[in-house]
Amino acid sequence: MLPTIEWKDETVVMIDQRKLPATEVYVTCKTAKEVAKAITTMVIRGAPAIGVAAAMGIALGMKRSTATGTKQFTTEFQKICDLMAATRPTAVNLFWAIERMKRTFAAAAQSGASVDELKKRLEAEAQAIHDEDVGSCMPMGAHGASLVPDEAKILTHCNAGALATAGYGTALGVIRAASEQGKKIAVLADETRPFLQGARLTAWELVKDGIDTTVITDNMAASMMRLGHVDLVVVGADRIAANGDVGNKIGTYGVAVLAKEHGIPFYV
Repeated sequence: MLPTIEWKDETVVMIDQRKLPATEVYVTCKTAKEVAKAITTMVIRGAPAIGVAAAMGIALGMKRSTATGTKQFTTEFQKICDLMAATRPTAVNLFWAIERMKRTFAAAAQSGASVDELKKRLEAEAQAIHDEDVGSCMPMGAHGASLVPDEAKILTHCNAGALATAGYGTALGVIRAASEQGKKIAVLADETRPFLQGARLTAWELVKDGIDTTVITDNMAASMMRLGHVDLVVVGADRIAANGDVGNKIGTYGVAVLAKEHGIPFYV
């Protein structure tokens, strides 16, 4: 499993996704401000990964706090939550994680927890958010893998893999699980303009896992489908509405229309 982000020796360590695929470099954040900057500058991206980063950034910031009383500590906590909230205003997991950290803080404070105990509770909650993300991605992948036939040729768009989560992936988790089950699969990864998440990130992590992967330009998808080189499409989602409607990276809509036209299953 790729270590997208982890709490290590009272720092937050994350892979610098801006450097991929050419160089595998890890950034060590020692303060909440450094974590916030890493989110803002796209060192880390992907909604679940951003949520984990925000939670760990809050825990790290409060770990470094020199406040001795709960009143000052509470003021600092709110400021760090506001700092994290300003990093990526469109990332739904960011605000979910911040609210979860706030609930943990409020519950601990109500019970009369000391500053030291509050620090421990926040660190434990951030780690739980990380672990739960991996814990939900792996069974999701195994469930989705049941839809992948042996020797399937899979098209994917953008990056909903280990790099977008805490380390296993959602859409790529399905592909990973199918491979782990011994299925012979091949992946076509759309380059995904304008940020090239498919070319830079999806291809990198799948090749690292030994999965047969070919990068194609975004406008090749129709031809690949017509030529019979795509058996199914698997993509992630930035939003899923209550009625099942899906919003995802620009270009996903075009792939969905093409898949429908060619009678190819399209999974989110």
